[in-house]
Amino acid sequence: MPDTSLGEPQGLFDAGFATPDPARNSGAPAGEAFSGEQQEYLKGFMAGVEARRGALGLPLAPAGGGATGEAAADPADLQRTAQDELLAKGGKLSAIEKLKRARHPLDRWDELEARAAKGVFPKGDDNFLTRWHGLFYVGPTQDFFMCRLRIPGGILAGFQLRGLANIADELAGPFLDCTTRCNLQFREIPAANGPKLLMRLQELGMTARGSGADNIRNVTAPATAGIDPQELLDCRRHARTMHYHILNHRVLYGLPRKFNISYDGGGRIPTLEDTNDVGFTAVEVEPGQDPAIQDVEPGIYYRLALGGITGHCDFARATGVILRPDDATRVADAVLRVWIRHGNRVDRTKSRLKYLLDDWGIPKFLDAVEAELTPGTGTAMPPLANGADTKLFRVPEAAIRPPATQDRHAHLGIHPQKQPGLFYVGVVCAIGRITSDQARGLAAIAERFGSGTLRLTVWQNLLVSDIPEAQLPEAVSAIRALGLDVDASHIRAGMVACTGAAGCKFANAHTKQDAAAMADFLDREIAVDQPVNIHITGCHNSCAQHYVGDIGLIGSKVERGEDMVEGYDLHLGGGAGVEQAVGRKIREKVAADEVQPVVLGLLRSWQATRDGTQSFQEWTRARDDEELAALAGGDGPLPGEVGDHVASETDPGAHL
Repeated sequence: MPDTSLGEPQGLFDAGFATPDPARNSGAPAGEAFSGEQQEYLKGFMAGVEARRGALGLPLAPAGGGATGEAAADPADLQRTAQDELLAKGGKLSAIEKLKRARHPLDRWDELEARAAKGVFPKGDDNFLTRWHGLFYVGPTQDFFMCRLRIPGGILAGFQLRGLANIADELAGPFLDCTTRCNLQFREIPAANGPKLLMRLQELGMTARGSGADNIRNVTAPATAGIDPQELLDCRRHARTMHYHILNHRVLYGLPRKFNISYDGGGRIPTLEDTNDVGFTAVEVEPGQDPAIQDVEPGIYYRLALGGITGHCDFARATGVILRPDDATRVADAVLRVWIRHGNRVDRTKSRLKYLLDDWGIPKFLDAVEAELTPGTGTAMPPLANGADTKLFRVPEAAIRPPATQDRHAHLGIHPQKQPGLFYVGVVCAIGRITSDQARGLAAIAERFGSGTLRLTVWQNLLVSDIPEAQLPEAVSAIRALGLDVDASHIRAGMVACTGAAGCKFANAHTKQDAAAMADFLDREIAVDQPVNIHITGCHNSCAQHYVGDIGLIGSKVERGEDMVEGYDLHLGGGAGVEQAVGRKIREKVAADEVQPVVLGLLRSWQATRDGTQSFQEWTRARDDEELAALAGGDGPLPGEVGDHVASETDPGAHL
């Protein structure tokens, strides 16, 4: 088995000088307090001193001489340096930044244990800070923790899935939820069990560290990496390297806000890498006759895209940069360090990478990334004849071969692998949930019929890989004996739903329950002959990525008489990858009990009026908002533009 130890660098926050006492030789009478104006002046002065120390690479002093309870800083602590520079310029840190500055959230393990011993949950600010360890208190909706894991590329071994099922039985609810980041979540964790669960995870060679709040989330990669006959590149090693790079570099736990990284190897199953802050897409480069790029060797590279955040209606932007696959971690690290240094720490509504790119533009940002790359190591770019190996290299789009077609529903059913005679089986997980008994059963099936490997997808399900053809019938029968299946309609295969109001206080609707009911209803009423993705999310955090669904539903409250009932806003025509588009908001505030016939009517209209084999997305693109609104039972197009939401300091999106 590979070494899965989770080493933590020591001593990063130990260094520091004592802060000089500003009262000495100040002219202030002994024992008398400074005036408010004097205090503000001295704060600014000392912040400037500390910022200068950081710029010179000198150790930083404990802020306020320890009087404020702030931790000592280290020159490698880019978060503290960025905060100091902001304060030196007269800026004001957001409330969250002040909390992170006072004591690093990863240094609060003693607080977690103390609360667990008392059987109490963290409240307010403590709840947010606890998420650095992967624990989310989800009250008042549920008086429990939720725990999100880190599973690089979504690949785990049978013994690990079995161990997770046992942990769920002993310390949480007896089930596991599959997420849209190739990941798993525990729910219904009592207060006393939080630290115990985290320790049990590490005993399995797994972790939840940094899976929430202002951190880099689980690194995603294709579920079929290494086994896909169509792939250009096996991304497994790169996702795993990035995962351990994050875990072992404390500086990467000092981000202004959350951050997502994804890899796509060009295989059949989409990974939605263009919805991430950093997206690495495998491409084949053919220089052709362009003299500007004749020094680039033909071959497979990663293409770099930046700033994806579909909840704010932005896909990752093309940069023109290509890089050798083994350089991906180093370039991602440089991107992160630029963002740590320059990201917004005043206004959390503008703290995502997208907004720094909006402010700077791609060329200026890439210049800063190049400055972060260590000169002379030759690992930042493809090989060039002129040896200019400290610069990122750009190529025109014409030099990149068009990608192969992806199959949105290849994550379900039986499919051949690139290894002769072996197959993978995509298992249907009803709205992303499996029981602990089913998890143990799947682990046993993977070990008995395959290599013991299970692969989570971004579509809230999993694959069992490496099954010999002769054993497929028995393996499928064993899966079905667990109450699961490998086949699904085009509707059910493309249904994605977040946790919803049953387990999230921000949700405006019971999304999982509504998704299950809608799948049952539509399967009874219509047979769809092409993939259709329906994404149902409960709030503007868009965990189910409603903007990229063919049909996207986002929870809203609907006035009905004197009551407010659950409902949804309806978006149409979203997509990702080669079908990239932000869904258009067509109708607002449809009551939850009226959504099913609205969706059915749209699907029937599509099948009745489409041009030949026109996809649902193509069909919606050919119609204006007014026509679609009429087909959806609305009175006409909505005023305003699509996607005008921006998370605020009091908005849930500012604290996830």
